[in-house]
Amino acid sequence: MKNVLTLLALATLMASGTPTVAQADGGGITLGERATAMTWRIAERTQLSEGQYIKLRRLNLSLLAEMASLRNTLKTEPANLDKALADLQQRYDWDVAALLQPKQLAVYDGLKSEFTAANIR
Repeated sequence: MKNVLTLLALATLMASGTPTVAQADGGGITLGERATAMTWRIAERTQLSEGQYIKLRRLNLSLLAEMASLRNTLKTEPANLDKALADLQQRYDWDVAALLQPKQLAVYDGLKSEFTAANIR
């Protein structure tokens, strides 16, 4: 359950599970914009290099797209959705760990612990 909450907290930094979120002015936030915002918030704290930033943004974009797909596909099967989201979180954490230096990874792990259920929606 902790993995699911962590995944949701990371993704909901700027994501809601749909490709575009309507705004009052008629515009919307795309997955790309959400991925950029997520990446920027992580990059600020972990001091990523430009190459790491680009790779992390790609990972975040993939994460958000897969989350949206899973939510649409498994919306009637909550147990399967939770398992799929937990698996997605494990893959994401593995990919992020491979991307970051040890000091950066320690900061990133600290960021994950700051997320609470209150931040999810």
